[in-house]
Amino acid sequence: MARRYDTNDATDRTTGLREAASAVRRGELVVLPTDTVYGIGADAFGSEPVADLLAAKGRGRNMPTPVLIGSPNTLHGLVTDFSEQAWELVDAFWPGALTLITKHQPSLQWDLGDTRGTVAVRMPLHPVAIELLTEVGPMAVSSANLTGHPAPETCDAAQEMLGDSVSVYLDGGPTPGNVPSSIVDVSGSTPVLLRAGALDAEELRKVVPDLEVAN
Repeated sequence: MARRYDTNDATDRTTGLREAASAVRRGELVVLPTDTVYGIGADAFGSEPVADLLAAKGRGRNMPTPVLIGSPNTLHGLVTDFSEQAWELVDAFWPGALTLITKHQPSLQWDLGDTRGTVAVRMPLHPVAIELLTEVGPMAVSSANLTGHPAPETCDAAQEMLGDSVSVYLDGGPTPGNVPSSIVDVSGSTPVLLRAGALDAEELRKVVPDLEVAN
């Protein structure tokens, strides 16, 4: 039976974050609020939990799971060949709605799907998410919806779709909106905007003027 906690209540928040952290460490799934939509998350380094996450969503390995982190410093242990431009994007827009696709350290023992040596990584601008990520480390997190359904802006919507496949639901109230993060590929010599979401090309070019836009 899934447990649900109201993170706007101080006591419930403390208990919920503790229970969510314990669930992640046990290899179970949790739902958490972010600055875009609700996410379903698991230990990024657990191949079985990540597989369970994809199964809960009805999603294939051809759509790898992004990774959320609680601090930019965490990048040092996760990525390689991270350019100066990539760090400038981090400095300007993290925490926030910018996902960066970069090469991950080849030594990392994780299986996020068919990533071809890259990882999509983001630091969300949400206190509950950051607190959980700080406690448990990097998490594989995808929008908390069944594939083909709208990404949920409320915990109710997430729970209606995912039910007892999730152990702990952290209810932070409605999210700010259903605008996804922008995705920039920084794995090559020039940053490429793959998806314009909360940040458009004009905003990003204030930091990286040579940003290209994918067709």
